[in-house]
Amino acid sequence: MSQTDAKWGLFPFVFSAAKQSLRFYGFELMTMMLLMMVVVVMLMIKQKMARIPIALLGLLLFYFWAAMAEAKYMKYKDPKQPLNTRIKDLMSRMTLEEKIGQMVQIDRTVASADVMKKYLIGLFINPSWNSMIYGIDAVHGHNNVYKATIFPHNVGLGATRDPELVKRIGAATALEVRATGIPYVFAPCIAVCRDPRWGRCFESYSEDPKVVQAMTEIVPGLQGDLPPGSQKGIPYQKVAACAKHYVGDGGTTEGINENNTVISRHGLLSIHMGGYYTSIIKGVSTVMISYSSWNGKKMHANQELITGFLKNTLRFRGFVISDWQGIDRITSPPHANYSYSIEAGIKAGIDMIMVPYNYTEFIDGLTYQVKSKIIPMSRIDDAVRRILRVKFVMGLFESPLADHSLVHELGSQVHRELAREAVRKSLVLLKNGEPADKPLLPLPKKAPKILVAGTHADNLGNQCGGWTIEWQGLSGNNLTSGTTILSAIKKTVDPKTKVVYKENPDLSYVKSSKFSYAIVVVGEPPYAETFGDNLNLTIPDPGPSIITNVCGAVKCVVIVISGRPLVIQPYVDQIDALVAAWLPGTEGQGVADVLFGDYGFTGKLSRTWFRTVEQVPMNVGDRHYDPLFPFGFGLTTEPTKA
Repeated sequence: MSQTDAKWGLFPFVFSAAKQSLRFYGFELMTMMLLMMVVVVMLMIKQKMARIPIALLGLLLFYFWAAMAEAKYMKYKDPKQPLNTRIKDLMSRMTLEEKIGQMVQIDRTVASADVMKKYLIGLFINPSWNSMIYGIDAVHGHNNVYKATIFPHNVGLGATRDPELVKRIGAATALEVRATGIPYVFAPCIAVCRDPRWGRCFESYSEDPKVVQAMTEIVPGLQGDLPPGSQKGIPYQKVAACAKHYVGDGGTTEGINENNTVISRHGLLSIHMGGYYTSIIKGVSTVMISYSSWNGKKMHANQELITGFLKNTLRFRGFVISDWQGIDRITSPPHANYSYSIEAGIKAGIDMIMVPYNYTEFIDGLTYQVKSKIIPMSRIDDAVRRILRVKFVMGLFESPLADHSLVHELGSQVHRELAREAVRKSLVLLKNGEPADKPLLPLPKKAPKILVAGTHADNLGNQCGGWTIEWQGLSGNNLTSGTTILSAIKKTVDPKTKVVYKENPDLSYVKSSKFSYAIVVVGEPPYAETFGDNLNLTIPDPGPSIITNVCGAVKCVVIVISGRPLVIQPYVDQIDALVAAWLPGTEGQGVADVLFGDYGFTGKLSRTWFRTVEQVPMNVGDRHYDPLFPFGFGLTTEPTKA
């Protein structure tokens, strides 16, 4: 074989490699024709314009014909095409199995490559096209990741009354989430918590729907602002956000998680719906359905509110997602009639189903119901159209992988300073000495000896609360990096001030130690969801005895670390100064900033602070409103001049 023939024999392989390397959004035909022209010119030059052998011409024509047959311009791959054109084109190519695969969200622990390929979960047609959505609970920062910035929980952010701050927190969270390659967060929670006995009350900005509506500024923080001239309700994002839990989750009887919300339609819309209206206007990508019921009807099966109101009346254009195993809980006990649960959930209008483990049962069941015409194909197409809309706008086809240039954003100093600012603004000063006395706060930095006491003074996990590293959170200082309140106090006071820490000192010790003043930090342990439901709302032991022992012997400020108001009235007369610090997160320095006067107290209660637990539920505007500290209350101080 001649040298020329040997080179020509390699052409199919070179051509194939070049075609693959030059492929761009489906323009394969153009690429192939260009390559063939180049080959012809090279051959003509090589042979000095001599006649090209018939065999070579035949082979050229064969490859040209093959290119014509193979090459297809796929509109859905072209980001210059209109959004609806891309959606329509891709849906026209999808089988029923592929469409149902789009509607399934499974847990990462079972998401092997084989499973994703076999069941087409989160993938489009060709398994090599990486367009999955990976979602994560980033509810107060990227809270599942070690060394990420942990911001105050929503109950504290509501006390700031600062929507612009919350928007900046959303933007910082989006950067940290994107830094780990994740494009979707299950946040914000826009529940209106009407009963502090609910274990998720700390996830709610306020009992007042107007405050909650204002705080939906976190949506454009997470997703980015809607582009000028864009259609309202069409998502546009840094990460896709998720407004949850639709709807009425904060109004259940006795605050029992996943319970029944008994309220009129007018009450439901006026109290619990406003946050969804504003979130949709701001372009929220997804909405998660609540486990709870409305007047006995499970929300996961409520077609009137999901399809009728959310999709048709509010004109929501993103996709609706179930909660974790949400359709299972349509029946009691859960999963008792799974075929019915599939039918009820899909017909209600849920587009993507969280089936973390039993995904094959769901896929088989839904496939059967569609083929048997129990569920119409139009409902499947509506779901997939919505899911694709979000995925296209997220840019998952063009940029499916993590942006490694963002890695420095995780737990960055800029974000920690932002969290510290949020802590400062979230603190609510409830008492500051008796009216006739000189205020105790701000505390002097220079003092001979001060006492710091309490279960929460040197406990990063307690001050972060639930949804931190683990679902239920963790007590102690080994969960992530941050600054405890004790460490912050030591950094802030004068170097000559002696700081003594005793978690649970007895009365005689405090009396005999000649402290200038004491700081007591007590509160709730971490919890999440049903584990936090609490019918008595007392400060856990030994918190009350610490308050009594310390404040009975020396001037004291008590800082309450909690996700909601707690029973504090029995101790108020003993306490000189009282601060609600909520669940401040990793940046405890923000507490010391205000405590010692570098900044003033500005926070206002986003929740009514009851006198006794027998009064709850009690919310601002109620007929018999007699709180210990009313909604909106908060004393102020001025910064101390250096």
